[in-house]
Amino acid sequence: MSDYRIRAATRDDTDDVLAFWAAAAEGTSISDDRDGVAGLVARDPDALLIATSAAGDSAIVGTVVAGWDGWRCHLYRLAVDPALRRRGIGRLLLDAAEQRFVALGGRRGDAMVLDRNTSGRAAWAASGYRPEPHWTRWVKPLAAG
Repeated sequence: MSDYRIRAATRDDTDDVLAFWAAAAEGTSISDDRDGVAGLVARDPDALLIATSAAGDSAIVGTVVAGWDGWRCHLYRLAVDPALRRRGIGRLLLDAAEQRFVALGGRRGDAMVLDRNTSGRAAWAASGYRPEPHWTRWVKPLAAG
């Protein structure tokens, strides 16, 4: 039995998720604010997965966003409490995300990982993910922020 449980975040988790990302996630995203997290949870209530202790402590120890757009399976914001890394929390989160994708009809998961995030890259590789060097991410901000 795992020492951790995975559940979908709710709107009530917004502030805790943002505080967790500030402490545990690598880099920041344009959507790392109350409106961004609340919008994600409202649009797809099962997309933001959080890990907590199975012992009943509600503190967040890990997160992943498992976004499904009906065509592709996108993974974002995989983060684990730095003091609890290498205990299988990331693997549990990815297993839950992958199960969600399979149930929705997804065929392949993809993740955006910062090039400078060597520990993150190692974690993704250990979970069976590989970079595709022939792709470059192109972005255009759509709103001032």
